[in-house]
Amino acid sequence: MPGDDTQLADLLARWGDDEGARTALVSRVYTELRSMARSLLAEDGGPTLQPTALVNEAFLRLLGPGNHAFEDRRHFMGAAARAMRQVLVDRLRQRMADKRDGGRRPLSLDHALDIAGVDNLELLELDQGLNQLAAHDERAARIVELRYFAGLTLQQTAALLDLHPATVSADWAHARAWLQRHLSAP
Repeated sequence: MPGDDTQLADLLARWGDDEGARTALVSRVYTELRSMARSLLAEDGGPTLQPTALVNEAFLRLLGPGNHAFEDRRHFMGAAARAMRQVLVDRLRQRMADKRDGGRRPLSLDHALDIAGVDNLELLELDQGLNQLAAHDERAARIVELRYFAGLTLQQTAALLDLHPATVSADWAHARAWLQRHLSAP
Protein backbone atom coordinates (compact mmCIF):
# COMPACT_ATOMS: atom_id res chain seq x y z
CA MET A 1 0.00 0.00 0.00
CA PRO A 2 1.42 3.40 -0.98
CA GLY A 3 0.00 5.10 2.13
CA ASP A 4 1.58 2.42 4.27
CA ASP A 5 4.97 3.07 2.63
CA THR A 6 4.59 6.82 3.24
CA GLN A 7 3.76 6.24 6.90
CA LEU A 8 6.75 3.89 7.28
CA ALA A 9 9.04 6.43 5.57
CA ASP A 10 7.81 9.12 7.97
CA LEU A 11 8.50 6.90 11.01
CA LEU A 12 11.96 6.05 9.69
CA ALA A 13 12.79 9.71 9.09
CA ARG A 14 11.76 10.63 12.66
CA TRP A 15 13.43 7.57 14.28
CA GLY A 16 16.25 9.40 16.03
CA ASP A 17 14.32 12.41 17.30
CA ASP A 18 10.87 11.12 18.20
CA GLU A 19 10.24 8.42 20.79
CA GLY A 20 6.69 7.97 19.48
CA ALA A 21 8.06 7.27 15.99
CA ARG A 22 10.51 4.71 17.44
CA THR A 23 7.72 2.98 19.35
CA ALA A 24 5.45 2.86 16.31
CA LEU A 25 8.26 1.63 14.07
CA VAL A 26 9.32 -1.06 16.52
CA SER A 27 5.77 -2.37 16.70
CA ARG A 28 5.60 -2.51 12.88
CA VAL A 29 8.91 -4.31 12.23
CA TYR A 30 9.62 -6.20 15.46
CA THR A 31 7.93 -9.44 14.43
CA GLU A 32 9.73 -9.45 11.09
CA LEU A 33 13.13 -8.81 12.70
CA ARG A 34 12.47 -11.45 15.35
CA SER A 35 11.68 -13.97 12.62
CA MET A 36 14.95 -13.06 10.89
CA ALA A 37 16.85 -13.47 14.17
CA ARG A 38 15.17 -16.82 14.82
CA SER A 39 16.31 -18.11 11.42
CA LEU A 40 19.81 -16.76 11.94
CA LEU A 41 20.13 -18.31 15.39
CA ALA A 42 18.75 -21.67 14.22
CA GLU A 43 22.29 -22.34 12.96
CA ASP A 44 23.73 -21.78 16.44
CA GLY A 45 22.63 -25.07 17.98
CA GLY A 46 22.83 -23.69 21.51
CA PRO A 47 21.00 -21.41 23.91
CA THR A 48 23.65 -18.68 23.88
CA LEU A 49 21.36 -15.98 22.52
CA GLN A 50 17.62 -15.86 22.02
CA PRO A 51 16.03 -14.13 18.99
CA THR A 52 14.34 -11.55 21.23
CA ALA A 53 17.67 -10.67 22.86
CA LEU A 54 19.37 -10.38 19.46
CA VAL A 55 16.66 -8.05 18.14
CA ASN A 56 16.68 -5.99 21.34
CA GLU A 57 20.47 -5.58 21.23
CA ALA A 58 20.27 -4.70 17.54
CA PHE A 59 17.65 -2.02 18.30
CA LEU A 60 19.91 -0.57 21.00
CA ARG A 61 22.67 -0.27 18.41
CA LEU A 62 20.26 1.33 15.95
CA LEU A 63 19.45 3.93 18.61
CA GLY A 64 23.15 4.69 19.04
CA PRO A 65 25.09 7.63 17.65
CA GLY A 66 24.86 8.18 13.92
CA ASN A 67 21.51 6.44 13.48
CA HIS A 68 19.22 9.43 13.70
CA ALA A 69 17.08 8.77 10.63
CA PHE A 70 16.65 6.19 7.92
CA GLU A 71 15.91 7.09 4.32
CA ASP A 72 13.59 4.17 3.67
CA ARG A 73 12.81 0.55 4.53
CA ARG A 74 15.88 -0.65 2.60
CA HIS A 75 18.18 1.61 4.61
CA PHE A 76 16.61 0.49 7.89
CA MET A 77 16.72 -3.25 7.10
CA GLY A 78 20.34 -2.96 5.98
CA ALA A 79 21.21 -1.21 9.23
CA ALA A 80 19.28 -3.83 11.22
CA ALA A 81 21.14 -6.68 9.47
CA ARG A 82 24.45 -4.95 10.14
CA ALA A 83 23.51 -4.40 13.79
CA MET A 84 22.59 -8.09 14.22
CA ARG A 85 25.88 -9.08 12.60
CA GLN A 86 27.81 -6.82 14.97
CA VAL A 87 25.96 -8.13 18.04
CA LEU A 88 26.87 -11.70 17.10
CA VAL A 89 30.49 -10.83 16.31
CA ASP A 90 30.91 -8.86 19.55
CA ARG A 91 29.40 -11.69 21.61
CA LEU A 92 31.70 -14.19 19.98
CA ARG A 93 34.74 -11.98 20.58
CA GLN A 94 33.76 -11.64 24.22
CA ARG A 95 33.29 -15.39 24.62
CA MET A 96 36.68 -16.02 23.05
CA ALA A 97 38.32 -13.39 25.24
CA ASP A 98 36.78 -15.00 28.32
CA LYS A 99 38.16 -18.36 27.15
CA ARG A 100 34.83 -19.98 27.87
CA ASP A 101 34.37 -21.08 24.28
CA GLY A 102 35.82 -24.53 24.94
CA GLY A 103 36.58 -25.01 21.24
CA ARG A 104 32.91 -25.00 20.28
CA ARG A 105 32.18 -23.12 17.09
CA PRO A 106 29.03 -21.05 17.60
CA LEU A 107 27.73 -20.98 14.04
CA SER A 108 27.96 -23.24 11.03
CA LEU A 109 28.00 -20.69 8.27
CA ASP A 110 28.88 -23.02 5.40
CA HIS A 111 25.30 -24.28 5.23
CA ALA A 112 23.77 -20.80 5.35
CA LEU A 113 26.15 -19.41 2.76
CA ASP A 114 26.06 -22.62 0.71
CA ILE A 115 29.86 -22.67 0.48
CA ALA A 116 30.83 -26.19 -0.53
CA GLY A 117 33.85 -27.86 0.98
CA VAL A 118 34.35 -25.54 3.95
CA ASP A 119 33.53 -26.87 7.40
CA ASN A 120 32.91 -24.96 10.64
CA LEU A 121 33.51 -21.44 9.42
CA GLU A 122 34.11 -18.91 12.16
CA LEU A 123 31.83 -15.93 12.53
CA LEU A 124 34.84 -13.70 13.09
CA GLU A 125 36.39 -14.90 9.83
CA LEU A 126 33.12 -14.18 8.03
CA ASP A 127 33.00 -10.71 9.54
CA GLN A 128 36.57 -10.01 8.43
CA GLY A 129 35.82 -11.45 4.99
CA LEU A 130 32.69 -9.30 4.64
CA ASN A 131 34.67 -6.19 5.56
CA GLN A 132 37.23 -7.02 2.88
CA LEU A 133 34.52 -7.88 0.33
CA ALA A 134 32.80 -4.56 1.07
CA ALA A 135 36.00 -2.72 0.18
CA HIS A 136 35.82 -4.31 -3.30
CA ASP A 137 32.09 -4.81 -3.80
CA GLU A 138 29.79 -3.07 -1.30
CA ARG A 139 26.60 -4.37 -2.96
CA ALA A 140 27.74 -8.02 -2.75
CA ALA A 141 28.62 -7.56 0.93
CA ARG A 142 25.20 -6.02 1.61
CA ILE A 143 23.54 -8.96 -0.13
CA VAL A 144 25.40 -11.39 2.16
CA GLU A 145 24.37 -9.35 5.20
CA LEU A 146 20.74 -9.33 4.14
CA ARG A 147 20.68 -12.98 3.09
CA TYR A 148 22.58 -14.36 6.08
CA PHE A 149 22.18 -11.91 8.93
CA ALA A 150 18.64 -10.78 8.11
CA GLY A 151 17.57 -14.17 6.69
CA LEU A 152 16.02 -12.73 3.53
CA THR A 153 15.38 -14.77 0.39
CA LEU A 154 16.83 -13.78 -2.98
CA GLN A 155 13.48 -12.26 -3.95
CA GLN A 156 13.15 -10.32 -0.68
CA THR A 157 16.72 -9.07 -1.00
CA ALA A 158 16.09 -7.99 -4.60
CA ALA A 159 12.95 -6.11 -3.57
CA LEU A 160 14.67 -4.44 -0.64
CA LEU A 161 17.66 -3.33 -2.75
CA ASP A 162 15.48 -2.45 -5.75
CA LEU A 163 17.42 -4.86 -7.96
CA HIS A 164 16.37 -7.59 -10.35
CA PRO A 165 16.44 -11.06 -8.70
CA ALA A 166 18.91 -12.24 -11.37
CA THR A 167 21.32 -9.47 -10.35
CA VAL A 168 21.02 -10.45 -6.69
CA SER A 169 21.52 -14.11 -7.60
CA ALA A 170 24.67 -13.30 -9.60
CA ASP A 171 26.05 -11.08 -6.82
CA TRP A 172 25.20 -13.77 -4.24
CA ALA A 173 27.13 -16.37 -6.28
CA HIS A 174 30.05 -13.94 -6.66
CA ALA A 175 30.07 -13.17 -2.91
CA ARG A 176 29.93 -16.86 -1.96
CA ALA A 177 32.86 -17.66 -4.27
CA TRP A 178 34.84 -14.67 -3.02
CA LEU A 179 34.18 -15.61 0.62
CA GLN A 180 35.04 -19.25 -0.04
CA ARG A 181 38.43 -18.21 -1.43
CA HIS A 182 38.99 -15.80 1.47
CA LEU A 183 37.89 -18.21 4.19
CA SER A 184 39.81 -21.19 2.84
CA ALA A 185 43.06 -19.25 2.39
CA PRO A 186 45.80 -20.04 4.93
